[in-house]
Amino acid sequence: MKMGLEGLRHDYIRKAEYPFSSEQKWMAVKCVHKTQQDKPEICFMKGAYEQIIRYCTSYSSKGQSLPLNQQQRDLYQQETAYLGSAGLRVIALASGPELGQLTFLGLVGIIDPPRTGVKEAITTLIRSGVAIKMITGDSQETAVAIAGRLGFYSNGLQSLSGEEVDAMDIQQLSQIVPKVSVFYRASPRHKLKIVKSLQNIGAVVAMTGDGVNDAVALKAADIGVAMGKTGTDVCKEAADMILVEDDFHTIMSIAALTLISLATLMNFPNPLNAMQILWINIIMDGPPAQR
Repeated sequence: MKMGLEGLRHDYIRKAEYPFSSEQKWMAVKCVHKTQQDKPEICFMKGAYEQIIRYCTSYSSKGQSLPLNQQQRDLYQQETAYLGSAGLRVIALASGPELGQLTFLGLVGIIDPPRTGVKEAITTLIRSGVAIKMITGDSQETAVAIAGRLGFYSNGLQSLSGEEVDAMDIQQLSQIVPKVSVFYRASPRHKLKIVKSLQNIGAVVAMTGDGVNDAVALKAADIGVAMGKTGTDVCKEAADMILVEDDFHTIMSIAALTLISLATLMNFPNPLNAMQILWINIIMDGPPAQR
């Protein structure tokens, strides 16, 4: 670990774990120090700010735990939005004796930069008539900032939360989905609903994914694309295509070849018109049937 904290992990014994899920958006562990095993367990929690703060009753200031008031909540919310607007993935931290009695410790901003060539690939796809939609579990600020940098979130486009997707049926979502380029705080189950709403308006949907929970939406999409390196076996089985190098630029190349092939086929002249085909059918089937 770059901060030199690797020793801390060995100082504690993990007694229980609450694993992370895309639905709850947090994870926690209960630990006890190796030299203080007779003392009560300590709960450490991390995850999305709006989820973590719900379990906190105090905050840490200069080593002291102070009652958490609305002013501090507003301050932390502003800091979360500020870090997110810079394109950082924001993780909130807390600890305490129980999940409902935690002390808010602070925020960590983690940069997860897009891979080289992604922006250029997206620009080419958009110019080719492909609409890009991003579905992420990140906050609105983070998602919009990243989408803006990549060039597919501009004036006239909207962002939609997972909760808002839940509140709509397929027909309602189908009416608004063409104007939405960013879906934030979304879980894998929202992906299936978004795919179906796009198909409902006649769109041909290609979706990328790498996790087990992406399998259903990948199967439902017209073209399911799985990541070859980071993708799970279940995800690869459900997909129609696997990107061996996990390179988004490959999708651009495939789209370009598809458009070229389609244009070539459409430029071929029809060798026979409808009447000629009908006449051939009569000649071939009529006389032999009378013998």
